[in-house]
Amino acid sequence: MTAVPVALIEVTDVRRTTPHMVRVTFAGAGLDDFPTWPDQQLKLLFPRPGRRAPRLPDAADGDAMSWYQAFLALPDDERPWMRSYTVRSYDPDRHRITVDFVLHGTPATAGPATRWAASATVGDLLARYGPAAEYAQPLPLDRADWLLLAGDATALPAIGSLVEALPAGTRALACVEVAGPADEQRFTTRAELTVRWVHADGRHDALPAAVRALTFPPGQVFAWLAGEAGAVRALRRHLVDERGIDKGRIDFSGYWRRTLTQDDAPTEEDLAEAQERLAAARPPQD
Repeated sequence: MTAVPVALIEVTDVRRTTPHMVRVTFAGAGLDDFPTWPDQQLKLLFPRPGRRAPRLPDAADGDAMSWYQAFLALPDDERPWMRSYTVRSYDPDRHRITVDFVLHGTPATAGPATRWAASATVGDLLARYGPAAEYAQPLPLDRADWLLLAGDATALPAIGSLVEALPAGTRALACVEVAGPADEQRFTTRAELTVRWVHADGRHDALPAAVRALTFPPGQVFAWLAGEAGAVRALRRHLVDERGIDKGRIDFSGYWRRTLTQDDAPTEEDLAEAQERLAAARPPQD
């Protein structure tokens, strides 16, 4: 059986890159032969209060479903919080992964991942689940004349990893929502990249409004959308209904929900989005 991709990881470096972003570097088992690709997703497990490391189930028989069932069977006050993140970068020489954490809300309203990241120090422990190479979805560069990358601050790590991997000659337009000018980042890329920074200023519709105002380059586009689920849905409706873009040419993901966490049950809109993502997974139509 294939081993369940679960391991403890230890913080080796912490750096505040912008006022609302913390970059954390990890070492740990399994990182010497770590599969890597742009927009690489994995799950991080955060310890409950009073624990130095997250408690993990004993199940290790190589069956992912059995492991997850054992994870769910842990007592509620001991089961780690599990959240999805993007691998910002991988260092194959030092066997390190780097993850960027967006600091949401205030100390009183922040969730467990933000609370952990805001106080992370060298030596702290998390656990990782994944990544799994079968979930890698390379951008269809051979089927598009240019790329649209649109997302909020939570999508910045994925957008950064994507644009930095684009080959020379690729045309890309990134529209990224951040809190303000101090949260803008610089990307190193071989592509012909244009970045439009959107400052939210407390607005929930800032990103969809900015994309609606864009003048699109000529040619066939492939769109990559990520961020708050409601904004992503609005973006996708705009691209399909108003721009006439085929659904098969849009990759989209709602990373978070404005009033709910990943621990809350999915809403009807969430379930509908999951069905749409399955439908959109078909090859783009030429």
